[in-house]
Amino acid sequence: MNVHVARTSSPELLALMVVAEKGLRAHRGGTQLLATMQGGRTTDEYLDHLIEERALWILDDDGVAQGFAIHRGELIEALYVVPSARRGGCAKLMLRTLLALENPPKDAYALPGDRGTKSIYESIGWKARLLTMRGD
Repeated sequence: MNVHVARTSSPELLALMVVAEKGLRAHRGGTQLLATMQGGRTTDEYLDHLIEERALWILDDDGVAQGFAIHRGELIEALYVVPSARRGGCAKLMLRTLLALENPPKDAYALPGDRGTKSIYESIGWKARLLTMRGD
């Protein structure tokens, strides 16, 4: 497994983003988080934007994307691993890679009720410190 910054878009990478978005929408608050992250862009526009910003990190196995992380500034906005590659240390590999950067992340988004995401961040010693409430 290899973690690297994405340099170009591809139909496979776009398909991975679409699957991840579908999963995100299934969580409470996911649709709102996705809208905030994309800033009105379509998925393919957002993918191009992330690549241009060098904010999209890909986890690949022999050239096949198995997951990704979106890292901007001091924030991990998203961390996704395909179901078939979960529970094998893939998410931790991505986190270790990001934490070793010159400007590592200090915060990450985790949605309410997403125990898996919270657990992976807690496994590296991070703690929940902010909950955003919304009235709609």
